[in-house]
This record gives sequence, structure tokens and C-alpha cells, in this order.
Amino acid sequence: MKINLAYKVPKMLLNKGTGFLNGYTHTLNPYTGCAFGCSYCYVRQMPVSLFRKEDWGSWVDVKQQASTVFAKEMQRARLKGKVTLFMSSSTDPYQPAEYKERITRSLLETMLQYPPDFVLVQTRSPLVTRDMDLLQQLGDRVRVSMTVETDLDDMRKHFTPSAPPIAARLRALEQLRDAGIPTQVAIAPVLPSSEQFAATLRPLVQRVCIDDYFMGDGSEGKRTRRLGMESLYQQVEMDHWYHPDAHQMVVERMKDYFADNEIWISQEGFEP
Repeated sequence: MKINLAYKVPKMLLNKGTGFLNGYTHTLNPYTGCAFGCSYCYVRQMPVSLFRKEDWGSWVDVKQQASTVFAKEMQRARLKGKVTLFMSSSTDPYQPAEYKERITRSLLETMLQYPPDFVLVQTRSPLVTRDMDLLQQLGDRVRVSMTVETDLDDMRKHFTPSAPPIAARLRALEQLRDAGIPTQVAIAPVLPSSEQFAATLRPLVQRVCIDDYFMGDGSEGKRTRRLGMESLYQQVEMDHWYHPDAHQMVVERMKDYFADNEIWISQEGFEP
């Protein structure tokens, strides 16, 4: 799919953390729109997507001069107290446009000048490893949360065909681990996976967060139902995975390899 890029200078980048992300003072999105275009993305049901006359995943707005705007906002925010950032809530900060545009990298560079108390970098892209030099400098102020919804790449292709392959994400986690950067795996949302999933993850991370549509889409699964997700599970004869209790099977499998204090469920796993 051809991605239409538009370039805009934002008036602001920081938004107040609310709802699912109310544990953060702010959310931070380097882009508007996301080229990964995941089938289950809750942003598809938000105004930013609904009011756009283009399909979700086909357009991306690049926020030019973002670091300049962000620097001013951070200086003001730090004067008011603690600053915790979730990057990003409605886009992937390391989607393909970032290879050239480097907006996310510029924001991390600004964070070294005006450090937040904590920033969670939420992505599904191995490109995050490009910025390990900056992430190392942020130390324990940062955590990279890598989405790995399944260990089965055929499931990844079915639900998120434009997203990076699972093997590439696992290699990225290995690199982040070796660089000493705090990380977690976000099995979010839960997609059909194998019994070997936990064993695959165990050497790579000390922290696993498990979430699904019913806990994590902000509407107890209603947004997801409007997206017709159940039919995608039916197409691969995995209906039983589209159920509020399905995540418990993943939790139990993880317990064979991870301690209880290494397994986090839904919102608490994304908290600062």
C-alpha cells in the first residue's frame, strides 16, 4: 500500500494522560496516523481516523519541528512537577516514516536535555534499536515496550500484514537486552499463539504485559466488535481466542517460565 505523507508543524505535542493512560502525566505522538494499519487498532474508531477521508494505514502526518515544540513544552511541564510520558498512544513512533524523518529520535535527543521522570516507548518495530545510544543515556528513566502479540508469524500476517515480522522483533529484544535497556514484551492484544511462546520470550525479557480487546480497547471490547475482529478469528478457525477469558490461557503458559511479579495484566503493565 502506498502511504501518503503530509508535513505539518504542530502547535503542541504533549496531551494529558487520560483513561487507560491516566497513570501518565502526558502522551506523546511523533506522528498522526500509522502505516502499520493493524486490523485491531482502536484508533480506527477514534475521530482522528473516522473523520479522515482515507483508509487507516494509508496516511501519515509528519510533525515537523517537533523537537522545538517539545522542548518548550517540557520546560513548562517540569516546572509544574513530575513528568511521565507514554510514547505513543495513537501511532507507532518507529513506523517506516521514522527511517527518514527521524522525528522520534529528535524527541529522544530533547529528552536528554530536559529529562522526563519516566518515558515508556511503545512500539512493534525493530527500528527502535537504531536509537539504543539515546535510550542507554536515559537509563532507568525509560522502558521499551515491544508488542509481540504472538509467536506465530502466519497469525501476524493474517491480523497485521504490514507490521514487522515476529522474528525481527525478537531479535530487537535481544539487542535491547544486551545493551542493558529496560524492556518488556506487550502481548497486546492477545492473538493465537503456540505453547512455546513463553519459552521463546524467557531469555529476552524480565517483564511481560498481557492485554486484550476486552480490557484494553477503552470500551470493554465494543470498539473492537465494531471493527469486525471476530470474523478474522473465525477465518482461521480460532474463535475460542476471541473471548474475554482467552488471555488467561496465555497467563498460565507464561507462569511456567515467569515469576508472578514478572507478569502484568492490562493497564497495570503499562503504568510508569
